Amino acid sequence: MKLLIKRIKNYKHSDKQTIGTGYVFNESNGIKYTFCTLELPWKDNARRISCIPDGEYRVIKHVSPKFGKCLWVQDVPERSEILVHQSNFVRELLGCVATGKTHTDIDGDGLLDVTSSRQTMKELLDVLPDEFTMKIEWS
Repeated sequence: MKLLIKRIKNYKHSDKQTIGTGYVFNESNGIKYTFCTLELPWKDNARRISCIPDGEYRVIKHVSPKFGKCLWVQDVPERSEILVHQSNFVRELLGCVATGKTHTDIDGDGLLDVTSSRQTMKELLDVLPDEFTMKIEWS
């Protein structure tokens, strides 16, 4: 099983955030689950202010003291402690990936947020194995 996150390259607020869509594929490459993603903007992989570089990463299920059950992205160049976790707003992220059902401006600040993050994270954890490969690419 694998996970693919396709980031939207020319989003109008790309200097403030990165949005995308995640796809979980089953063993026969069919789409098993789809979700929305939210990340910090690309700022040359700088810690705590940038999304991570595109590429392939090993991911393991993890329990974070702060976020509870989540996914831990392994071997990110020059970075550590990168998680895929529940969160609705880009201002809450420090380099991690938030998951949700849809993109919408929840708080009226002009930026897209993700909805139903807690439920989406639970569903994602239910369909993914304990360890898998995640690919991130720009669309």
